[in-house]
Amino acid sequence: MTALVLIGLMVAAAILWQRIDALKLRIITLELALDRGERIAREDPPARASFERFDWIAPEPIPEGQPVPEARPMPEARPVPDYVAAAAPEAAPPALAAEPEPQIAETPERPARRFGFEDIFGRYLPIWAGGITLAVAGFLIVKYSIDAGLLSPAVRVVFGMLFGSGLIAGAELAHRRDDLARDPRIRQALSGAGIATLYASVLVAANLYHLIGPMTAFAGLAAITLLAGLLSIRFGAPCAVLGLVGGLAAPALVGSTEPDLPLLASWLALTVGGLSILGRRQSWWWLGALAVAGGFGWGSLLIASGLHDVAASLSVGSLTLLLAVAFPLAIAGAPGRALRIAAAVVGCAQMAAIVATGGFTPLNWGQYALLSIAIVWLSRREAALADLPLAGLGVGALLTLAWPDPSGWMLTMVLAGGAAIYGLPALWRLWGSGGRTGDAVQIAAIGLAVVLVPLSHFGWHLPRGDFAPLALIGMAIAGVASGLGWRQAARREDARFAIVSVTAIMLATLAAGLVAPIWALAPLVAIAAVAALALGRGADDRRIDGAAQAFAAVTAVLLVAHNLDELARCIGLATPAAPATALLRWAVGAVAMAAFARWSMQAVTRRVAEAVTVLLVYAAAAQIVPAVWLALVPALMLGGMAATGRRIAAPALGVAGLLALGWAVEPLLVWMTGAGGSLIGVPFLIDATPAIDATLIRIAAPAAALVALVWRGTLPERLREVGAIAAIILSTIAVHALWKHVFAIADATRFVALGMAERTLWEALLFGAVLAAWRFGARRVAAGLGLATLLHFAWYTALLHDPLWSAQLAGPWLLPAFAIAFALVWLSDRVLLGPIADRARDGIRMGMILLLATALLRQAFHGTMLSEPGMSQAEDIGRSLTAITIAIGFLQWGIRRAARDWRIISLVLMLGAVGKVFLFDAAGLDGLLRIASFAALGFSLIGVGWLYSRYLPDAALADPALTEESQSVDTVPADTRG
Repeated sequence: MTALVLIGLMVAAAILWQRIDALKLRIITLELALDRGERIAREDPPARASFERFDWIAPEPIPEGQPVPEARPMPEARPVPDYVAAAAPEAAPPALAAEPEPQIAETPERPARRFGFEDIFGRYLPIWAGGITLAVAGFLIVKYSIDAGLLSPAVRVVFGMLFGSGLIAGAELAHRRDDLARDPRIRQALSGAGIATLYASVLVAANLYHLIGPMTAFAGLAAITLLAGLLSIRFGAPCAVLGLVGGLAAPALVGSTEPDLPLLASWLALTVGGLSILGRRQSWWWLGALAVAGGFGWGSLLIASGLHDVAASLSVGSLTLLLAVAFPLAIAGAPGRALRIAAAVVGCAQMAAIVATGGFTPLNWGQYALLSIAIVWLSRREAALADLPLAGLGVGALLTLAWPDPSGWMLTMVLAGGAAIYGLPALWRLWGSGGRTGDAVQIAAIGLAVVLVPLSHFGWHLPRGDFAPLALIGMAIAGVASGLGWRQAARREDARFAIVSVTAIMLATLAAGLVAPIWALAPLVAIAAVAALALGRGADDRRIDGAAQAFAAVTAVLLVAHNLDELARCIGLATPAAPATALLRWAVGAVAMAAFARWSMQAVTRRVAEAVTVLLVYAAAAQIVPAVWLALVPALMLGGMAATGRRIAAPALGVAGLLALGWAVEPLLVWMTGAGGSLIGVPFLIDATPAIDATLIRIAAPAAALVALVWRGTLPERLREVGAIAAIILSTIAVHALWKHVFAIADATRFVALGMAERTLWEALLFGAVLAAWRFGARRVAAGLGLATLLHFAWYTALLHDPLWSAQLAGPWLLPAFAIAFALVWLSDRVLLGPIADRARDGIRMGMILLLATALLRQAFHGTMLSEPGMSQAEDIGRSLTAITIAIGFLQWGIRRAARDWRIISLVLMLGAVGKVFLFDAAGLDGLLRIASFAALGFSLIGVGWLYSRYLPDAALADPALTEESQSVDTVPADTRG
């Protein structure tokens, strides 16, 4: 199985190397052709132009007398590798003297290498297949001799060694007689097959026949690996690949149940180092990369198997140090830089594994210190690796955190050593010309590790205050770095100053928190937030301002998470155990947020801080204000905003308004339940009304504050109208809820007795508010209140609870109620204009006149309870006469105002009265009453006719518009004026 793996690797490496050779050969051929064209162009400018265009078309001849441009100097000849010169001797540049009249078209060009079916299977693969076949033949010869029993084991091994040596000799012969071989792949195939045969012979002698011991076999494999490296210099990369595979696989192939780790580590170091140097000499960066990767693989296996003594730990640690730092230096170019970064990171991880598996002994930590020193040196050597110490420091910090049971002095030594190795160089370079953000990160990490690592190990056993000095030491480390950079002009260009400064503030806060009680953590972090805010503003550094915002967010979290009773107090559900302490916590947070609202460098932060400040002020007040009065706090905050007389930002207003609304929700829901029931006819009783104290504190107080805000003009322009609407709604609800307590209607009996009075007086109050708003110029407010009053009258007084059909004591309230409605309709003429509005007002007036006349007539016969059943003949006749009288009045008004709607309704009423008299009234009357009834009806009809014939023609003569109306009653648009 091992032989098959080796053969497969040989084939893959050979194919890749063959392709690289082909590309190199083609590049050199093109360069030679370009040099030839430039030499030709110096003597023949037209040929140069043709050569540059590559179109092979003869250019226009140059006129006589025109100067010929100077040719560019010919570049220096590039050295040609021997295998390229041997493979393409015809590409060598000929002497200039041998070309009397050079022509571009006649210049021979080496044909490009093709990869068709015949080329692949006829030219390329047979050679490599032949080399592989020879290697297999060597194995078969040995196998045949074993099966036939012809040769002894020793002779078989010797024959295998001789066969391998012969193949290598054949490769040398093919190299020397290149005129016969004429292909570099022949010698590469022969040498590769020879190396593979030698490896197989040694392995058979050691593992199959046991002719030699492990150490002898190991030495043999080492010699073959060295030979493969030397042959690769002469014949090419395939031998180097075999040396790589054989050198790294030799320890496993030899086989030993108890390997000597120091010897094995030394072998791996020599092998990887030799291959890395070979790769650098031959410009094979991949060879060094593969060798280093294989070395790390072996290192991981050795660590996993266990490092049981000092020698093993020392040898494997030294190998890791070489693999992480020394060997990658042999790899040049961009691949080398990338490999050095990867090797250092992997080396840190592997060294951490050595420290962990080795028991965190001083020797292990010393090896990690050496690796750290090498990493720091490497970061100063190449700019691309400047941030590499971050990896070493990070791995070391994690390793100290994972240390299972460190002693105090040992942990102190490790932390001090890490701080010296990583911190001092970082501090030295931080504010120099090569200072980087990574240096600041290292200093900050060291400052934090000084206190956090011991706290993680001993924090459960020792008092918290014992770690405060360590936090102060870490603060001093970061503070010194910050102080050194204060006067540096370049500190604003990146995050270096912000990182070390914020770390110093964080460690100072931690030091204070370690000695302070738990409840003081939130105030301490709030103070740190303000300090960071001030520092960021003084340093003109938005990064520090962003860190201050992070401190503020932590403050909010600590405030919320510390004591749930304090949060419950904000809604009046609990009492804090220590009100003074709770007040101090929330008050300090509120002051800190106020500072952010005033001085933060970011507009968004200022807006958010304004809102949070209002919340924290409310929470602070909630810790000492009794629950019954707590709802006044947001109202007082709104009032205070109004008292300032300055424009208040929308976030602060919004939060205070939401707090006030939150307290008002319960009484508003109670009121809305009663109001909603009243809309469908359920009496709005006192038990469906909020209590007086709840109404005053939770509804009236916020409403008054909103009124003050609107009145003082402190609301933003876009919120002024919304605030006015909210103030009107809340004020109206508060007054209505209090008004319900005046009459205190608690049952249906009192509702019958006092319902009409309560509604009428309530509408009178609203009407007074309408007049006041109109007087002070609030026309839109007056219009809204007037509409609400009119709708209230229409729905409750004129429809749901009209005394004509609802059990209500009318008393003296009919005329005041309808008078208010008539006044509102009259005032609407100043708000709603146009023919449609005029016709609507006329319709409302006619309806209210009919309704009022009917109610008054009913009250004249039945007293204050209009809904009692029964009707006398006199009342019935009175209804007819009232209808006729109203019809005559409508007709008079319609004629005087040229209002056709009034005249039409007049005729409808008249016809209705006539029909009623003839069909109902006259049928039940006798004698003089019947005669009087008919006489009255007759006179009414005559009077109507007389009015139409007497006044309408005269009006038509006085007004041409009325002439058209008299001619066509159906089409008179002007008659709709009120």
